[in-house]
Amino acid sequence: MLLRVMTEPQEGATYDDLLRVARATEGLGFDAFFRSDHLQRIADGDPGPGSTEAWVTLAGLARETSRIRLGTMVSSATFRHPGMLALTVATVDAMSGGRVEVGLGSGWFEREHRSFGLDFPPVTERFDVLTEQLEVLTALWRTGPGTTYSFSGRHHSLVDNPVLPRPVQQPHPPVIVGGKGKRRTPELAARFADEYNVPFDTPEVIAACFDRVRAACTVAGRDPATLVLSVAQTLAVGRDDAEVRRRADAIPANPDELRVGGLGGTVAEVVDKVGRLADLGATRVYLQVLDLTDLEHLELVAAEVAPQL
Repeated sequence: MLLRVMTEPQEGATYDDLLRVARATEGLGFDAFFRSDHLQRIADGDPGPGSTEAWVTLAGLARETSRIRLGTMVSSATFRHPGMLALTVATVDAMSGGRVEVGLGSGWFEREHRSFGLDFPPVTERFDVLTEQLEVLTALWRTGPGTTYSFSGRHHSLVDNPVLPRPVQQPHPPVIVGGKGKRRTPELAARFADEYNVPFDTPEVIAACFDRVRAACTVAGRDPATLVLSVAQTLAVGRDDAEVRRRADAIPANPDELRVGGLGGTVAEVVDKVGRLADLGATRVYLQVLDLTDLEHLELVAAEVAPQL
C-alpha cells in the first residue's frame, strides 16, 4: 500500500507552507505529495493568504524535491484549455525528472468560477468538457515526434499542435480520474485513466464504486487489473483518543465521523482501516492532511502506521 500526502492549500497556505510539508513528505518516506486545484477558499471564514496556483506550485516543488511523486487531486477541466494544460504538465514533468501525475475532474465549486470569470455550465456539459479534455491530453501526449495533432470538438479545437515539449514519462504522465458518479465517471476512468480514485467515503461506498469501474473496464474491453484503484481519506490519527480528538478539533471535524468515512482513530484503528481498503482493491491511499502546521502528525504515520502495512 502506497501512502500519499494530500493537501488543501486553498484553505490558507503559502508556497513556503507547502514546501515544508513536501519536504517532510519526502524525508519521512511517503510516496507522493498531492495538492488540490482550487482558486479560492471553500470554507467560510478568514481567507488566509489565498490559494496558490496548483501547477505553478508543483513546478516549484519539482525543483525542491528529488524522489516523491507530485500531482493534483484534482484539476478542474473548466480551468484550463487542454492544449495549454498538456504543455504545462509536460513542462513540470521535465522539471521533476518524470515524477508528475495529473488528476482531472469536471469541477464543482461554482463560486470560484464566478470569481475568476470562468464558465460553469450544467453538470452534464461539464462532463462533456472533461471528456474532451481527457481525449485531447492523452492524444497529444501519444502523438509521435515530428508530427502534429488536430482536434475539433464542441468545446475545444486545436489545429496542427506541434506537441512540444514531450513529457519525460512515456507515453504520458499518469492520469487520475476521481469521483463517485455511477455512469460517466467509471466510463471515463476505464477509457482514459491510469488510476481511479474514490474520495472521502465509507468502505461500503468505495466497494460499490470499485465494482462499477471494474465493470466499465470490462465493457470497454480493458483488463480491470490494468487500472490502479485508490482512495482519499481525511486523516486524524493519534496514539490515544485524546490525541485523535485534538487533531480532529484542529481541522475541525468530528472524530467519530472520521472513524467511519475517513482515517480517524488510534494507530491500531487506522492500520485496520487501511487493511480493509486494501481488501477492497485499493493500492494507494491519499492522506488528506488539513492542518499543515502539524508535521508530527505525518511523523506518527511514518513511524507507527506505515511499517505495519
